[in-house]
Amino acid sequence: MDVFGQARLGPLTLRNRIIKAATFEGMSRGALVSDDLIAFHRAHAAGGAAMTTVAYCAVAPEGRTQRSQLWMRPEALPGLRRLTDAVHAEGAAVSAQIGHAGPVANSRSNRLPALAPSASFNPQAMTMTRRATAADIERVIAAHATAAELAVEAGFDAVEIHLGHNYFASSFLSPRLNRRRDEYGGSPAARARVALGAARAVRDAVGDRIAILAKLNMDDGVPGGLWLDESLQVARWLERDGSLDALELTAGSSLLNPMYLFRGDAPLREFAAAFRQPARLGIRLAGDRFIRAYPYREAYLLDSARQFRAALRLPLVLLGGISQRATLDLAMDEGFEFVAMARALLREPDLVNRMRKDAGTRSLCVHCNKCMPTIFTGTHCVLA
Repeated sequence: MDVFGQARLGPLTLRNRIIKAATFEGMSRGALVSDDLIAFHRAHAAGGAAMTTVAYCAVAPEGRTQRSQLWMRPEALPGLRRLTDAVHAEGAAVSAQIGHAGPVANSRSNRLPALAPSASFNPQAMTMTRRATAADIERVIAAHATAAELAVEAGFDAVEIHLGHNYFASSFLSPRLNRRRDEYGGSPAARARVALGAARAVRDAVGDRIAILAKLNMDDGVPGGLWLDESLQVARWLERDGSLDALELTAGSSLLNPMYLFRGDAPLREFAAAFRQPARLGIRLAGDRFIRAYPYREAYLLDSARQFRAALRLPLVLLGGISQRATLDLAMDEGFEFVAMARALLREPDLVNRMRKDAGTRSLCVHCNKCMPTIFTGTHCVLA
């Protein structure tokens, strides 16, 4: 496969196989689309990505990681339409990442209880999460369908269902976080009911009008969390159900071990500066227990992703530390249908166009991860 050739994704024809991965933009003031958010995604579309992903579009108000985060409701439609029109004007497709933050939600900021499979302490909000009832679970699953229908109305070409990072569906998949003994806990099949239910609800709601992807953890990166063997079984169930057009493979826990996904430097000082006291002091004194540093290497999720590629026929999106043209070509050679890039494009939104013109082009991203704390003021590369 040619990474710069046209590609089919469900009902879509994309101009190439490179997707701008979801990176929370911090530009949705008032939980609505801003001009800055539109400009952010227009730049990635103009820069050559086949599709840019808007993150994070919560399906319910209590499912936001903080109060200003975008959530899918009729009031958001005018801004969302302006955003999709702007991306389409640059010749790219646009996807809405939809999901519910579950235990990662900040209940203090949202002024609503955070929902989790089991009651637990959220160190980020310094509050307890509430055990989701069966009615809560059914409501959240149905909200995914409503959000997908709103995405269609707003002109999105795809939705990406968030099944990773210990957000709501992912927390149910985790043996560490899910201690239930009802129909949503215990066995892998029971723990997967939320993820499978959300994917099926979205497919039933939108049919083939737009493409449907999901972002799934291969492993949580924490002791007792979801590990690759069970994740692979979940992926098989998703494939068998037929609800998805592609699966994007990720890892790590926003709740317990966020740097497991990002790799590279752990910017503790910058994270501390983004918070007020006493949280600032806490991060300085003990932040390395949560914000751990992992060595960076190119395509660091590839070894795990190969096991999914060997077991599945479902189109797969390779994510994780992709910054060279050679890695794009390697992904194609190994049978991955798409690649997703994030930090490298924050540094250089036009990187895809330049890689297409010159195969020797390398990203300037140094994997310092100082972009991560900027989510509170507008996500950007601090070196650009």
